[in-house]
Amino acid sequence: MNLNILKLGSLAALMANKANYLAERNSIFSNTFDAIGKLCFVAIVVLIATISNSVFADPDMLQDVCVADLNSVVKLNGFACLPSFTASDFFFAGLAKPGLTNNSLGSAVTPANVMQIPGLNTLGVSMARIDFAPGGLNPPHTHPRASEILFLLSGQLDVGFITTANVLVTMTIYEGQIFTFPKGLVHFQQNNGNVPAVAISGLNSQNPGVQVIAKSLFAATPSVPDNVLATAFQIDTYEVDQIKSKLAA
Repeated sequence: MNLNILKLGSLAALMANKANYLAERNSIFSNTFDAIGKLCFVAIVVLIATISNSVFADPDMLQDVCVADLNSVVKLNGFACLPSFTASDFFFAGLAKPGLTNNSLGSAVTPANVMQIPGLNTLGVSMARIDFAPGGLNPPHTHPRASEILFLLSGQLDVGFITTANVLVTMTIYEGQIFTFPKGLVHFQQNNGNVPAVAISGLNSQNPGVQVIAKSLFAATPSVPDNVLATAFQIDTYEVDQIKSKLAA
């Protein structure tokens, strides 16, 4: 009888030890998985932050100023810095002058980016002035490296952009009003008023770039093959050549 009791006691002790072992092992696994989970979460957050930073129009500056050396042969994402600078590197008077609108579009864009203001290098901003004759058009175009905010100084404009779902977002704006164009989307402005209009644009890149849709397709060098454009626009090659000749003029 006593022997059986001892055996039962030993068996109970073994079972208790095994239960403690399993509980301890599960705790270790749980802590390990928790740690792995937290590590994965941190990695995901870092990845998202990295991606978010990478989609900004321009990288952050690493010094007070870096006036662009526009003649440097060094190729960078931006421009090399001049060893010295003056106040004139941060100045531009061009936006005070109306642009000439006596052209086929009836509009003129005067840019104020790093090419006109070397001091904008690494600062991630630029501006432009757009003048419109009555009926003038700033034709459909994109800025591949910047969003744009447009302030109408005078007159009225029909403005709009097209989403990647081919939805046209458009309205008429008047003097003192603002309209915004998202980065990379095709957009336009047209003066359907009876008097000239003037607008000022701000862009979040020192060099936002501009790609006019019609010229990009019909006035590229070398030229886009006629059959490509004819098929894309569902017109014949004669019409393609007509458009190319007009845009090349």
